[in-house]
Amino acid sequence: MSEPTGVIHDIGYRHYDGVRLGRGHATTALVVHSLRGVFGLGRTARAKIVPFLIVGVMMLPAVVSIAIMALLKQQGMTYTSYGVTMQAVLAIFLAAQSPYIVAPDLRFRVLPLYLSRPVTLWDYVGAKLTAMVTAMFLLLAVPLTVLYIGELIIDLPGPSHTGNYLTSMAGAAVYALLLSCVGVAIASFTPRRGLGVASVIAFYLLTSAVSTVVSATMESVNNYTASGWALLINPFFLVDAAVHVGIFGAAASSPVVYPSGSNVVLQLLLVAGLIVLSVIALVTRYRKAAAR
Repeated sequence: MSEPTGVIHDIGYRHYDGVRLGRGHATTALVVHSLRGVFGLGRTARAKIVPFLIVGVMMLPAVVSIAIMALLKQQGMTYTSYGVTMQAVLAIFLAAQSPYIVAPDLRFRVLPLYLSRPVTLWDYVGAKLTAMVTAMFLLLAVPLTVLYIGELIIDLPGPSHTGNYLTSMAGAAVYALLLSCVGVAIASFTPRRGLGVASVIAFYLLTSAVSTVVSATMESVNNYTASGWALLINPFFLVDAAVHVGIFGAAASSPVVYPSGSNVVLQLLLVAGLIVLSVIALVTRYRKAAAR
């Protein structure tokens, strides 16, 4: 009779009998993990440099404006112009951090592990977008809130600008939603973070340059309507026109007059259309990646 050739080892695995938190908890955990990673939390010290440096730069105009209000007793930077003024900084943050949201999972092909269960494709995409939208919103909303609190503490002559602050917060939410959807969608088409960064920043530079050049050209031939529309090629001016000016009637943050009246509806449709197209592109990209 031959000796047994196999041995069973007890390596300590035990069956899990606890509560299964399910799909919602898994999606929330993915949101929190992604949001922490955007700001470099839980990552290396080098990963924290860019996000924290950008946070500091975004806070600088608010601090300077508070100092101006305290010393000169007059309003500093207006709330609704904050996003347009700091658009380059917001674009850099978006370009630097949106590839982190998508590139590692695509590069190392771990997406099927997320989608095994209970997280669905829409849960995964929604979690990634929620994290990026939250990060972009905080990046703009925190300095605006600090600026507003500073104005209340200093107590400038005349009524407070609460309406303008609330308008700017609504604009910040739309900025965050639009920019995050577009940025993450662009970054998702390459698993390389470097290429993702270059693609997102190229999109911003292209739209900014084209809108400025075409708008200036139309203005030089006295076609002011076309000049206003051309400026909306830049997503920052598009949100400013549609939300700040179109919905709430705030002062424009642009060098030219935006198209007004019934054109506001079209501007809002452009914002919504860009968001929807970006989400569709993102879902399509991930569906293909998950099928590999």
